[in-house]
Amino acid sequence: MKARRAKVVRETKETQISVDLDVDGRGVYSIDTGIPFLSHMIDLLAKHALFNLTVKARGDLEVDYHHTVEDLGLVLGDALNQALGDRKGIARYGQSLLPMDESLSLVAVDLGGRPYLVYEIANRKKRIRDFDVGLIEEFFRAFVTQARMNLHIAHLYGAEPHHAYESVFKGLARALRMACARDPRVSGVPSSKGAI
Repeated sequence: MKARRAKVVRETKETQISVDLDVDGRGVYSIDTGIPFLSHMIDLLAKHALFNLTVKARGDLEVDYHHTVEDLGLVLGDALNQALGDRKGIARYGQSLLPMDESLSLVAVDLGGRPYLVYEIANRKKRIRDFDVGLIEEFFRAFVTQARMNLHIAHLYGAEPHHAYESVFKGLARALRMACARDPRVSGVPSSKGAI
């Protein structure tokens, strides 16, 4: 079977980001974003999706975290899109209802080629240490655009913000693992249109 891997590099005046992704990995990862909370979330994504993933990101963190967070979403989404190629033989859809202590998140994915994000977070805390958790939505918006996917995220409840976002990222990981899986019964592209 053809390897589903991609390496993407993006360099701007604001960020320098490289992502090496193997969709059919074993959850081996090395993540360095310069933003500890974001690195932890991407660790969880790689581990639970069983992606082999290397991320090196440098950005103008002295200005804001925004550029690094958004650009990482763009590069990671681009890498997933390239790794999946024509998307022949994939399951296409995936979902997860994932608990993390008192938090529960519902995540659904469609790798059908059309970018769309629905993002609802019940937890109203604004920060985890110095990280503005509002930036997570910017990450996902960039990610779905470049990955050409529908992503619906509903954090249903949970008071602890770390647990809330951990359930979201683990839920995304499990949904992607399901959607990216090769299905031997699918011949060609999983779409009645004949193309994704």
